Amino acid sequence: MKAIEEVLHEVAERLKDNYPYGHPLYAGQMLKPPHDVARRAYELALKINPNNHALDGGRASSAMEKEAVGALARMVGWDTHLGHLCSGGTMANLEALWIAGQLHPGQTVLASTQAHYTHQRIAGVLGISFETIPVDARGRMDAPALERRLAAGGVGTVVATLGTTATGAVDPLTAILELRHRYDFRIHADAAYGGYFILADNLSEETKLAFAGMREAASIVIDPHKHGLQPYGCGCVIFHDPSVGHLYRHDSPYTYFTTSDLHLGEISLECSRPGAAAVALWATQRMFPLERGGAFALGLEAGRAAALDLYERLRRDGRFVTGAAPELDILIWAPRAQRVSDASNVSRRVFEEAAQRGLHLAMATLPLQLVDVQDMQRDHDTIVCLRSVLMKPEHRDWTDRIWSILDQATTAAGVKR
Repeated sequence: MKAIEEVLHEVAERLKDNYPYGHPLYAGQMLKPPHDVARRAYELALKINPNNHALDGGRASSAMEKEAVGALARMVGWDTHLGHLCSGGTMANLEALWIAGQLHPGQTVLASTQAHYTHQRIAGVLGISFETIPVDARGRMDAPALERRLAAGGVGTVVATLGTTATGAVDPLTAILELRHRYDFRIHADAAYGGYFILADNLSEETKLAFAGMREAASIVIDPHKHGLQPYGCGCVIFHDPSVGHLYRHDSPYTYFTTSDLHLGEISLECSRPGAAAVALWATQRMFPLERGGAFALGLEAGRAAALDLYERLRRDGRFVTGAAPELDILIWAPRAQRVSDASNVSRRVFEEAAQRGLHLAMATLPLQLVDVQDMQRDHDTIVCLRSVLMKPEHRDWTDRIWSILDQATTAAGVKR
């Protein structure tokens, strides 16, 4: 026991070298603390350490995984589905594009230029042709550009991103669905970040329609370890048509032998997977049902309200230029300057000054079309913006404090009113 105690003390010391991820003044990367019920359920399951690859290695946790994934499917409006948990959005998207490639061999996958970089990497791994579609000034896939590419032929799948990781933009899924009436292609909804916002009531009507359209997609990815209050890693891929399960078919006589019921390993590319992640998600959804107006949905709405509040303060302040109004809970802005390169340099200084005052932001290098730089000299094609992810429900009550520190940091960085 003494040896364990000594090592754990050393671990505790090493872990001090971190940012305060759980505090509301941490508003940088997409880090949302797991709920206590998720942590404790995970720890309970670790006493058993189940493996959800086969029912033989995770009987109770496999049943809980099926129930938890079923709740996510019902959230988007699917009564029938096939899906499972995985290590995160990358693996979930890989499986979705693998299935798409199996169903449309030799055809191209399209995603927007603001889609997550993992799609291009995945396409390279799978040997699938991949192309990007330009975005509009709001960072969303440009529907006319998409139609022009579809008209050229050879497209098998269109990836619609519902919550880009840079700006939180939501691709116009309604328009993409309309294009499917004229062109034959599969829709994959990458809702790794934004999927849970289907439950939020304070979105714009256009964004609500995009999320409502998820039920018309062929596959969906949602990451419970982002907004779902889960520890890393917990992603989820769900297919609307259960028959795609035959594409996973394989035989493992030394693994699947105690029952003829569906083993989750029979419908996943990953083999060993932590049953504890499924137990934590099941427990969280038991405590916070996925329903509009519930405590979980209200937490999402609080983050969105905080982002809108901070955006309006930035927009009204002459020291800043902003992007489009946030669709979810992510916003971007930059200091106003004579030249774009100057604004980028000042963004870096504001980032450092804010961190010294306890406010931790992020930075993002973005194309000029996503930021209102009309009065700046365009001496560069991109601009370094400050970026804030207000995904903690507590952020709503901390907006005044965040703004106060940002004001001080901006002044210290030399930006005049």
